[in-house]
Amino acid sequence: MIGENISTLRKKRKLTQEALAEQVGVARQTVVKWENGDSVPDLLMAGKLASALDVTLDDLTSAAPGQSPGADILKGKYIFGLVTVGDKGQIVIPVRARRVFRINPGDQMMMLGDEERGLALVHANFFLEVAEVMNRENK
Repeated sequence: MIGENISTLRKKRKLTQEALAEQVGVARQTVVKWENGDSVPDLLMAGKLASALDVTLDDLTSAAPGQSPGADILKGKYIFGLVTVGDKGQIVIPVRARRVFRINPGDQMMMLGDEERGLALVHANFFLEVAEVMNRENK
């Protein structure tokens, strides 16, 4: 499936296999192998491909058969409005956002940042759950 998605997205963006290969730092033959299903990109390369093709990793790897990758790009996306940063750096999360993401008083949030894409808040519980899964897999 990922090979078909790479091919579809590449063509949609009017990129040659050579141009895509150059953007992600591999040989053209590597892109050919991915598109033909002879091999699959590792996680690092999949991330580079998603970036070059302007889609999420999820869109790149798991679009449903017959569905155009990236078709549901707005699914689960929200605009909650503006927030103001206070004198001490505090922000107030809008009520609707707190309801949608079940954020309650006292919840701890992890703030992540990307200089190109901005800031994100993630429930601290997410990281605990990931650690538990990794711990189970290592046993």
